[in-house]
Amino acid sequence: AQIENREQTNLDLFVFNPDTGVRQLLLREHSEIWINLHDMFKPLKKEREDGGRYIWASERSGFRHLYLLDEGGDEIRPLTSGPWVVDGIAGVDEQDEMVFFTANRESPIESHLYAVSMNGGEIKRITTDPGSHSVVLEHSYKAFVDTHHALDKPPVVTLRALSDNSILYPIHDQTDPRVEAFNLQPPRSVSFENSHGERLFGLIYHPPAEFGDGPFPTVVSVYGGPHAQMVVNSWGSTANMRAQYMASLGYLVFVLDNRGTARRGLAFESAIKNQMGNLEVEDQVDGVNWLVDQGLTTPDRVGIYGWSYGGYMACMCLAKASHIFKAAVAGAPVAHWDGYDTFYTERYMETPETNPNGYLEGSVMHHVDQIQGSLMIVHGLIDENVHFRHTARLINALIAAGKSYELLLFPDARHGPRKEADRVYMEERIRDFFLKNV
Repeated sequence: AQIENREQTNLDLFVFNPDTGVRQLLLREHSEIWINLHDMFKPLKKEREDGGRYIWASERSGFRHLYLLDEGGDEIRPLTSGPWVVDGIAGVDEQDEMVFFTANRESPIESHLYAVSMNGGEIKRITTDPGSHSVVLEHSYKAFVDTHHALDKPPVVTLRALSDNSILYPIHDQTDPRVEAFNLQPPRSVSFENSHGERLFGLIYHPPAEFGDGPFPTVVSVYGGPHAQMVVNSWGSTANMRAQYMASLGYLVFVLDNRGTARRGLAFESAIKNQMGNLEVEDQVDGVNWLVDQGLTTPDRVGIYGWSYGGYMACMCLAKASHIFKAAVAGAPVAHWDGYDTFYTERYMETPETNPNGYLEGSVMHHVDQIQGSLMIVHGLIDENVHFRHTARLINALIAAGKSYELLLFPDARHGPRKEADRVYMEERIRDFFLKNV
């Protein structure tokens, strides 16, 4: 069991005797920032003269890596290191003392399978095709199932040899005819340095050739929150149907992972600590300015949309950067962090008592009077994640400030409409909103 303090800065790993309830402390982790939970605890079954061992993942270096520890919690040796992130343990071959794991060692926007010896040494990369790989290892560690996809490649499933990545058997490799029917063009992967010298990664969905070379009216698709990464070399990015549809109408669509998002290390992610809605907006503004500098974006025709944290970001960008963003669609926005899930919020913002200014400045309602552009709010009335109370409070603030808004409600929807009729209706309303305002 992993037990944290409320501040989520201390973690104790205990082993419990299920018969007696007696517990033994295996290790203790501490972070001045916060501790991201994971399930990468692997006790080793093989007995040794020097006692038991286990594998544990930690961000103690600033990046999540694997460590071999003894039964007292002391480090025997690090198994991985460097400015990259281990995503998960795929398997542990105790007989040959090899650990297989997935990570983004070569590129922060890809995921590959690797192997390293428990005795230390060089890390071996197993998967080679660019993109994203999710794997399931066979129990004798001779083969693995590899699900591979990339921006330019729909998912392919193969059985491969773990020793050399050679194909043993093709499981699934069929082209979906809808890809050609919808003319799905992969977005272009880009990167640039923000105004603070931090490298950011983005995706650009270009309008078809008949719309010319630009600059184009632009819509930013945003999430922007921690524990998520939107800019990935994966087929899911290409199959982003709203982005593809808006691009087909002549809009350039841009996705950017700002500071605070995942898989870039703890310093990058924790830049937003105690001040949500600040640096994220700065980076999105830098992204639009970069597009303008590239001659891709018409500077007075920029909109933004997002859902959940992205809905919050759409509101904050419209309020704090109305000189950039002229219209926003905010789906299920968090209006004030004092009304959201405490375990999530307090990890990043502490409590309203210890960080009152952060909660104030991070509230959409606090910045409503600065909104200059057009706003559409979309919410499901039975949303169990971002409760409708958030939109209700935001509407009260908008009314008090005399600000206009459009409201799109779905009485039977939870955290996002699921009914086909609701989805079609929502996409049509969002399309019409941007056609009118951007």
